[in-house]
Amino acid sequence: MKYRTLGFTGLSVSALSFGASSLGSVFREIDEDEGIRTVYKAMELGINLIDVSPYYGLTKAETVLGKAIRNLPRDKFLLSTKAGRYGADQFDFSAKRIRESVEQSLARLHTDYIDILFLHDIEFERLEVIVEEGIPELNRLKEQGKIRFTGISGLPLDIFPMTLNKAPVDVILSYCHYSLNDTTLLGLLPYLEQQSAGVINASPLSMGLLGSRGVPDWHPADEEVKALCRKAAQFCSEQGSDIAKLAVQFSTGEERIPTTLVSTANPVNIENNVRWTEEPIDRSLLDAVFDILAPIDGRTWPSGRPEYNRAVKGERT
Repeated sequence: MKYRTLGFTGLSVSALSFGASSLGSVFREIDEDEGIRTVYKAMELGINLIDVSPYYGLTKAETVLGKAIRNLPRDKFLLSTKAGRYGADQFDFSAKRIRESVEQSLARLHTDYIDILFLHDIEFERLEVIVEEGIPELNRLKEQGKIRFTGISGLPLDIFPMTLNKAPVDVILSYCHYSLNDTTLLGLLPYLEQQSAGVINASPLSMGLLGSRGVPDWHPADEEVKALCRKAAQFCSEQGSDIAKLAVQFSTGEERIPTTLVSTANPVNIENNVRWTEEPIDRSLLDAVFDILAPIDGRTWPSGRPEYNRAVKGERT
């Protein structure tokens, strides 16, 4: 497993990290014991960063993860969780609710500190609430030793400079913007370095667009994006490969992005993901997939409030 430094935090993180959303039965109903075994397998294989949120499974993911890590040496892994989003349409970024959320997360996770606390999906809240109440509370929690580093997460890339220009944080978590079909996160890296902010990439399969099972019906991408991603997946299959493997290898291979989160509650799947990161990527297959996906390269979809989505036109961004 490769390790890279996360921004200016000094944290050394594995190139592949464990996203614990699957432990909340977000994608399918899971067997709890199997989920716990997956956590142990991930750590055994060198993964050292685990990310979760009270939103995943409406606290189930944190609860199951807490059972997995409560008897493990706390200095052997890094733990991030989130605050601010608690349901599909339930958001509260007030200082009081963030404090309550952290205490509840600490109890569920059986730990007395969190390495990184993210404000979760901040594009659903007014900017002034995030910068005047949410981030100042993160800084207070950091001063108190409840958390080590501060962070924000969300889908639209515009939210990061809009926020950091007013209130800096230690780390950002971005998803679906460094994958085979969208590498627009790279354009933000010089700004993040200037702001001394580390970056975590998530969803190398672009929320299922780049999977072999077919694109989920609920996916917010437009029909052309879905169709070309299906075409790319089928092409990989015809070449005797799996687009998921190519996607994980591509996302974890970028040295400027310290780590990429993948989520599964199956020990075999996490073992496959780790093995893929250690195998050389098929450059000819990668080039062919890029050719297929070229018409939709960088195209995204709106999320949250309109002011954060002005660059989203349903076309290449």
